Amino acid sequence: MSEEKYTRCPGCATVFRVTPEQLALRGGQVRCGHCKTVFDGVAHAVSLAAPTTADTDEHAVDAAALGLAMATPRDAQGLEATPETPVEPTVAAAGDEVAELSYDDRFSSAPEQASRRKRVLALAAVIALLIVAIIAQAVYHYRDTIAARWPQLRPALVAVCNVARCTIRPIRGEVAMADLAIEASDLQADPAHRGLLILTATLRNRASWAVAYPYLELTLTDAQDRVVVRRALAPADYAGGTADLPAGIGGNGEITLKVFIDASATAQAGYRLLMFYP
Repeated sequence: MSEEKYTRCPGCATVFRVTPEQLALRGGQVRCGHCKTVFDGVAHAVSLAAPTTADTDEHAVDAAALGLAMATPRDAQGLEATPETPVEPTVAAAGDEVAELSYDDRFSSAPEQASRRKRVLALAAVIALLIVAIIAQAVYHYRDTIAARWPQLRPALVAVCNVARCTIRPIRGEVAMADLAIEASDLQADPAHRGLLILTATLRNRASWAVAYPYLELTLTDAQDRVVVRRALAPADYAGGTADLPAGIGGNGEITLKVFIDASATAQAGYRLLMFYP
């Protein structure tokens, strides 16, 4: 019968009976049947013999060794032979859910993670709604410019305005002022009526889309170029009864105006004519 030896599992400190044949089977490598730790049975061999007096010097006593003398060794069947092919540890591939977890998520419970996901989704939904609202507000504010520069979008904008109770108008403001020009103007006294002045001018739209009729500011000045009188003319005052004011001045179009000004109470030597949008 083979001599019995003893080895101790480094994982759980369980002592097993082993035989030289068992240790030689895998080069001494065995697996603890209690905690599944794989260890070298030869390197962790222990003796259950009670320590002698010479071994019990207070500086040399091993408390664990003293405990082994009182331990009940388990049978050799408690040790399992290690497999032929070592089991490789499973490594999560890049992109797996475990690899993408943050430090906080790795140590949080499933309900906490679910609650965090709900908060993130709710925040993303709110941000998306805010972006849509900002875009809608910008489209509403610049609807006239969008309809003029991208005519293919005009039907959709008109349909939206029918619901929102708004209108699509010709471009106005600073954008329109960049496209409008007073190409010619003149102010003369009416020879047939004393104190009556005749203002003539040509307004030209240099853009390829319609722009709103501007207001005109007529300023009469004296010989020192000081203001004598200033008058604002609305589109209805100078465009004439046949003009389609809501449609504006068509793209690359022009209008010629003629306005009679009563200046019988003033004396003027010059004038200035400007355009503006209120």
